[in-house]
Amino acid sequence: MDIWNRAAAGHKLGISSAMLSNPDFVAFALTIRLSLTTIVILIIIGTPIAWWLSQTKSKWRSVIEALIALPLVLPPTVLGFYMLLTLSSDGFIGASLAALGLPSLAFTFSGLVLGSVLYSLPFVVQPLQNAFSSIEQRSLEAASILGAGPLDRFISVVLPLSKMGYLTAIVLGFAHTMGEFGVVLMIGGNIPGQTQVLSIAIYDHVESLQYGAAHSLSAILLLLSFAVLLMVYSLNKRVQLLGRA
Repeated sequence: MDIWNRAAAGHKLGISSAMLSNPDFVAFALTIRLSLTTIVILIIIGTPIAWWLSQTKSKWRSVIEALIALPLVLPPTVLGFYMLLTLSSDGFIGASLAALGLPSLAFTFSGLVLGSVLYSLPFVVQPLQNAFSSIEQRSLEAASILGAGPLDRFISVVLPLSKMGYLTAIVLGFAHTMGEFGVVLMIGGNIPGQTQVLSIAIYDHVESLQYGAAHSLSAILLLLSFAVLLMVYSLNKRVQLLGRA
């Protein structure tokens, strides 16, 4: 019962001291930086992957789709654990970097980016794949008849018709990265100013019974997540209404 009494006392004290500290603002800035970096990388690598999946008839398509969707069902700590082993000095990536005289990615911001890219990959690839699959082949064939090459067809036809898919992918990938916990904790640990993101800062506050600060940070994540999802659903509804008009 002593634990519960301490928690109750910490809750009462924490509510009255809900002001965010400088490390909290640093964690917030680091989270935004991680999310922006991750989504840029995901759009760059996710676009060709999603396009290939939407067009190919290869027997390996189901295997690739399953691998990409794995983070949707795999516990984050499992993915983070195996990534940590891979990035460590004995792992494939870690040993390769050491052989080249490069520093390890474990417990660094770069390691967080790599983990976030893998963990948020399905949230970007799947919306893009759905958007690409919905494009009628007649549009591409018409552009081809007019002399447009593959890259020209993609830029002038596919991208404009897939803008809602890109918006959904960007928003979902960004929001999902902001809320990561298990993967970033396993790969980056909890180093203030370097790898301590918002979700880990919240956990720290709860552990130290600083419930007011935990409330404040949790509210920030809650409001941001709700705002981005509301934006996606509102824009999708508007596009559907315009399509019926």
